[in-house]
Amino acid sequence: MKTIVKLMGIALAIGVCTTAMTGCERKEGPAEKAGKAIDQGLDKAGQKIENAGESVQNAADGSK
Repeated sequence: MKTIVKLMGIALAIGVCTTAMTGCERKEGPAEKAGKAIDQGLDKAGQKIENAGESVQNAADGSK
């Protein structure tokens, strides 16, 4: 009888842990998706600005 109670306790503990781990799963909401889109847009804009700066620098070096 004691072993059955122990097994039931262990099964309950495993069930609680499994439920807790599943409940903590992180899902992206609309704000997080929008934030990622903004970050990607800013990264692309930064790359374009950097390329433009390099082009200006190259043009300035070529005119000397």
